[in-house]
Parts: sequence; C-alpha cells; structure tokens
Amino acid sequence: MHLKRWLTSITVLPLVIYLIFKGGLSFFLLIGAVYVISFWEYFDVVFHNKIKNQFITSAGLILGFFMVWAANETACDIMVGLLALNLICCAVISLIMSKPDSPLLETVAMQVQGMIYIPLFLTFLILIRNGTDGMVWIFYLLCIIFSGDIGAYYVGTYFGRHKLIPSVSPGKTIEGSIGGLTANIGIGALINYYLPHLPWGLDMPRLPWGWGILFFLIVGMAGQIGDLFESQLKRAAKIKDSGKILPGHGGLLDRIDALLFAAPTAYFFKLYLL
Repeated sequence: MHLKRWLTSITVLPLVIYLIFKGGLSFFLLIGAVYVISFWEYFDVVFHNKIKNQFITSAGLILGFFMVWAANETACDIMVGLLALNLICCAVISLIMSKPDSPLLETVAMQVQGMIYIPLFLTFLILIRNGTDGMVWIFYLLCIIFSGDIGAYYVGTYFGRHKLIPSVSPGKTIEGSIGGLTANIGIGALINYYLPHLPWGLDMPRLPWGWGILFFLIVGMAGQIGDLFESQLKRAAKIKDSGKILPGHGGLLDRIDALLFAAPTAYFFKLYLL
C-alpha cells in the first residue's frame, strides 16, 4: 500500500507541477479534469446502490463545468447565476418526473450539495492561481495540505491510540490529527522562512509570523474537516474509497477532499487577512 501511494504520487506530481506552473488554459484544463472525475465519483458515493436520475446528474455535470470556466474568466456573477440556474433546472426536472414516493427530492438535494462541494470549491483554486502571486500561493497551499495529510497518516498509523470521531472514520485518531496539524505548521513555517530565497518565490515577501501561523493552522483544520466530511459520505454509503483511479490512494475525491475545504479558506485568508 505504501509503495503504491508513493509510486502514484511520483508519477502524477511532475505533470501537476508543470500545469500549475503554466497557469492559464493549462491550469483550467487541469481543474476541469479534476472536477469531472471527482464529481462523477461523488455521485457514485452518494447514490451507491441507489437509483440516480441521469437528467439531474447530467445537468449538474454540465453547469458545474461552466462554473469552473466562469472562475477562469473571473466572472463570479456568472458562477452565482449558474448555481441558481442549476437549482431551477433540478426543480423543473423533478416536477416533470415526479411520482408518488419518488426519491427525486433526495436526488436534487444531493446534486445541489455536490455543486457546492465540488465545482464551487474547486473554483477557489482558479481564483487563487489567477490572483497576485497565484502560482506561489497554489504551491504553498498544496505543500501545507499534502504535508498535513502525510503527517496525519504516518503519525496515526504508528502512534495513534485514541479515536478522533469513530462514528465517521474509525481509522482516524487524535494523535494523527495533531501530527497533521504539526506538519501543516512546520512545513508552512519552513516555506515562509525561506520564501524570499526560493526560485519560485519571485518577489513574494514572508507572511507576518502571527498571521502566518494562524493561516497554517486554520487551513490545516479546514483540510481535516474536508477529509472527515468525505469519510462521512463514504460511511453513509458503506464504501471504503470513492474510486480506484489512483492506486494506493483510492479515488481522486479521496486525494482532494482536504484541498476542497482548504481552498476557499485560503482564498479568503489571502484576500481579506493576509
């Protein structure tokens, strides 16, 4: 399992780094591909062993992609409009196809939740990348989140004794959570210290240490909440992984669950506090 995880990471990571570095259309296509795969996995999770309405799911898939496109064009008003249009489309479909004891309203609720959870949260990565020092911020965020994920995994595996929220994820421990947050702060602080001297740091100055430590901690906590939220979805569906596309990791949604919650948190920190 450990070997598969590292081999997958080593294989995929260079391409991801290249597309982040390129930005523009390349980064949009990366996020678009991530969106399509993870959104489809989301439907497989929430409708596991249930009948899903193809019209409602297809409407979400199409409109969600246009939300990602709108973010790339920095058209936040269109993003909001597409969210509203999606609910209207779902309402029309559910009314037309309504039958006694129909589960359509549950399908609508899960689809609308998915539209916020996947495409909307992913758009914050595009907004960050297209902003000031966007490339640096994306790498910064990924380093913080993935180091926390690795820290939580290995500390929890070797030192975990006390369950964190066993009703949601029996394997996650308090020790693992603390290890993840420690890694978030440690790697964040390390990058912040050397940031002006890094080749990809450009002219971005160090973050103020007080705000910086708070940023690393809050983003790390948001990432863990995202991880637990996806675990809750899988727990309800009685499945272990959201998919099998990444050997050793499971599905793509399993890999980005923390990032989905961390991205909007980082965006608002960057825009309003830092």
